[in-house]
Amino acid sequence: MPYTAEKPSRALPSDELRARIPGWGVDLDPADRPAFPKERFDLTATGAHWDFPERQVERWPREKSPEHGMLPPVFGTACPPKGLSGVIRKYAYTLSEGRTSHWLLLVAADRVDVLESTIGSALRGRPDNLLAERGLKAELTRHPVRSRVGRHRADLKHQVVDYAMLAAPWVLAGYAAFRAGKAIAAGMEREPEYEWEPAR
Repeated sequence: MPYTAEKPSRALPSDELRARIPGWGVDLDPADRPAFPKERFDLTATGAHWDFPERQVERWPREKSPEHGMLPPVFGTACPPKGLSGVIRKYAYTLSEGRTSHWLLLVAADRVDVLESTIGSALRGRPDNLLAERGLKAELTRHPVRSRVGRHRADLKHQVVDYAMLAAPWVLAGYAAFRAGKAIAAGMEREPEYEWEPAR
């Protein structure tokens, strides 16, 4: 049982593990462990006065992986799931932590959350200040060349890729808007195939 004072019991006896795994249990003897005096299991010395800690109130159904039987006694509540990113996160937590799709969905949810926040800020009339938030002003005024040339900085090798990845979503969005506008304008200028004649 997790989150309790008792240590979990081993699945197999020590003798069986030692016979099956070469070198298993070499540190079982406390004399072979230099840190042994600090490893004493003494709850009174730690000041703990509970067997199971008081549980935090769950204000909404929290996500947890299938591997975990229950939530820990304390968990974070700073960023409740919301919008499309929240839907993606909730679905990701239905999958095992051992699957790559679980983690890729969480990464995708973070990216969607950034996009949702950017759009939400613009709709509220307080769009993000990309020049200030990306540090571009500091890049231009805080010795951009001297801080890079001759300093053997490791990030210089991928700095061009960083700027390309930063600009790519905005360039693609601008191109998509341009093509959409062009298609709409072409549709409005197209002449009708049949001329309308009043009935006689």
